[in-house]
Amino acid sequence: MKKTEKKSPRKTPKNTKTKKTSFSIGYLLLFLVVLYVIQMFMSPKAGEITYSQFREYLSAGKIVDCTVGEKVIKGHYESMTSEQNKPVAFITVPVQDIKLVNELESKNVKFKGEVENNFLRNMIMWWIFPFLIIGIAWFFISKKMGGMGSPFASFGKAKIKLYAAEDAKKTTFADVAGCDEAKEELEEIIEFLKYPQKFQKLGGKIPKGVLLIGPPGTGKTLLAKAVAGESGVPFFSISGSDFVEMFVGMGAARVRDMFAQAKQKAPCIVFIDELDSVGRQRGAGLGGGHDEREQTLNQLLAEMDGFTSNSGVIIIAATNRPDVLDNALLRPGRFDRQVTVDRPDLIGREEILKVHAKDVKIEPNGNLNTIAKRTPGFSGADLANVINEAALLAARRDKKFVEMPELEESIERVIAGPERKSRVISDEEKSIVAYHESGHTLVAALLPNTDPVHKVSIIARGAAALGYTLQLPSEDKYLTRESEMRDTLCVLLAGRAAEEVAFNELSTGAQNDLERVTKMARSIVCRFGMSSTLGPQTFGRQQGNIFLGHDLVQEKEFSEKTAIEIDAEVTKIIKDSYAKAKSLIEKNKDKLDLLAKKLEEEEVLEAERILELLNIKEEKKKTTKKENNSGEAQKACQPENHNSDKKPSGSEKLA
Repeated sequence: MKKTEKKSPRKTPKNTKTKKTSFSIGYLLLFLVVLYVIQMFMSPKAGEITYSQFREYLSAGKIVDCTVGEKVIKGHYESMTSEQNKPVAFITVPVQDIKLVNELESKNVKFKGEVENNFLRNMIMWWIFPFLIIGIAWFFISKKMGGMGSPFASFGKAKIKLYAAEDAKKTTFADVAGCDEAKEELEEIIEFLKYPQKFQKLGGKIPKGVLLIGPPGTGKTLLAKAVAGESGVPFFSISGSDFVEMFVGMGAARVRDMFAQAKQKAPCIVFIDELDSVGRQRGAGLGGGHDEREQTLNQLLAEMDGFTSNSGVIIIAATNRPDVLDNALLRPGRFDRQVTVDRPDLIGREEILKVHAKDVKIEPNGNLNTIAKRTPGFSGADLANVINEAALLAARRDKKFVEMPELEESIERVIAGPERKSRVISDEEKSIVAYHESGHTLVAALLPNTDPVHKVSIIARGAAALGYTLQLPSEDKYLTRESEMRDTLCVLLAGRAAEEVAFNELSTGAQNDLERVTKMARSIVCRFGMSSTLGPQTFGRQQGNIFLGHDLVQEKEFSEKTAIEIDAEVTKIIKDSYAKAKSLIEKNKDKLDLLAKKLEEEEVLEAERILELLNIKEEKKKTTKKENNSGEAQKACQPENHNSDKKPSGSEKLA
C-alpha cells in the first residue's frame, strides 16, 4: 500500500502535463478556425456577376471603381434599383482582355491592381483543415479500438490480461486432476504468496520462476490459474508470441511494461504461455543473431535478474518444447524450478473424467474406470473431449442420461474421427478392407507380446480411414521390450500379408502401416541399439526444426559404410517380420476367411465376438513388470489406417 501511495503523486503531474499539451493544441486550432471565420464574415459581401455583364456596365458608364487582380475583379457599380442609389459591390472572374485598361481610362473609372495574398486562407483550407479532419478520424478510430490518445503509445504496452483475485479464486486445485506431483511442487509457491514472512525469517528465497513442461493439452495453463486461485493473488496471463512485433524494439518495450504492471500489483503471478516462441536459442538457425526476437529475450532475461527475492512476483511459464529454450533461461536465478506435467496415468485419467463429468448427466451405472482403462495415452484435453462428445451423442439420440455406448463411441471419435456410413464402396474394395483388417486382428490374437484387440471395423472414419483395428493395452506401460516391438511390426505388416495371401495381389491400403513399420524398425536399430549386427549403439541425432533454434548443419556421426549397414539391417528386420506375419496367416487361412466373412456381414466386431470366432479362450495376456514406453503404448492405441492418401485425423493425435 505504501508503494502505491508513493507512486500515485508521480503520475499526477505527468498526466496534467499531457492534458495541458493537448489543450494548448486544441486552443490553437480553435483560434485559427475563428480567425478564418472572422475573415470570411468581415470581408464585404459582393454579388458575383459574369464578365459579360461587367463589360456591359463598363460600356454604359455604370462602373464606379474596381480592383483588378490576378484571379478576380471586384469593385462597385451604379444600380438604379438599389436603395438610395448606393453603389453595389460586385465580383467577377477576369479573362485575358488587353483592351480593358484603355476602356477603364476612357470611362474615367478609378481602378487599381492588386496582388492577392490568401496565405492564411490557403493554409487553413489546404493544410490545417484536412489535418484536423484526419486527426478527428484518427482519434475516434483509436478510441474504438480501445486506445486512449495516440495509438502509437500502445505499441510499447504489453498485451497482458489481468484476472483479479476474486476471479482467480474460481479456479483451484480441486479443478485440476491427474497431476498430483506437479501440484505438490507448486505448494511452496502458494505458501510464499500467502505467508512470505515465513520464508524471509529463515533467509529462504522463493524460486523466481517456475517452468511447466509437458505435451499439449495436459493442463499447464489450468495448473497456473489454480495456483493463482489458491493463493488469492492477481493473475497476469500473456502468450509468448504477443511480445514479438514487426517494429524494432517493441518486444523489449512490452516486456518492460509487463514487469512494471506486475510490480504494481505485487504479490501476483505472471504466466507466460508458449515460452518457446520468444525464448528459443540465440544465434542459431537461418535468422542468425541480433534480431527482434533475441532482443526481446535479452530484455526478459534482464528483467528476471532485476527481481528481488521479496518482490512478490512469481513468473510461471509453460512450454511443450523445452529442448529449444535458451540455456540462460534455465539457469538458477531465473527459472529455478522445472515441473513436468505429463499425460495422466490410469488413476489420473479417472480423476480427470470425474472432474469433467460433474456437469454432465451420466447414468448411475456408468463406469468411468472402464473408460479410463480404454484411454491410455490420452491427455486431459482429450478426456474432456471424450466426455463432451458423449454428451452430444446422447443429446442427438434423445437420451436422458449419457450411457456407456456413447462414452465408448466417443473414444473412437476422438481417436479416428466420426463414422462415415454414407461412404459407399464396391463389394470388391469392401472385401479387400475386410481381409486387411482381419489380418491385423488374427496376427494380434496369435502373437503373445501384443496388446489385445478391442474392436475391428470396416466402417470408414475420419477423412481417409476405410477401416481400423483398435488395440488397447490392459495397463499403463512405460517400457518396451524388443519382443513387443518386433511383434508389433508383425501386426502392422499382417494387413498387407493378408491381402497377398487372399488375393495374390497388393493394394495401396497399407501405406500408413508401412510408414509406421519403417519408422519403428529404424528406431530399433538407430535409437535403441537392439541390432545384433551393429551392436548397442545409437546412430544420428534427433533432427529438429532449424527454425526452432537448432543448427542448420549437423555433424554426421557415422560413415557411409555404416549407413549402408543400417539400411541393410532395417530392411532385414522388416522382411523377417513380414515373413513371420505371412506364415501365421497361411497356417490359419481358415480363421482369416471366417473373420473376413463375418466382418463383411456385420462391419464391426467387438473383442468378445473376435475371441469366439477364433475359438480362443478369453485370457488376459501376461505382461511383465517391464512396461511399454508411453509413446509406443500410445501408438498401439491407434487404429490402423488403410488408405494410400493420408492418415486419419484421429490417428495422428495419439502418435
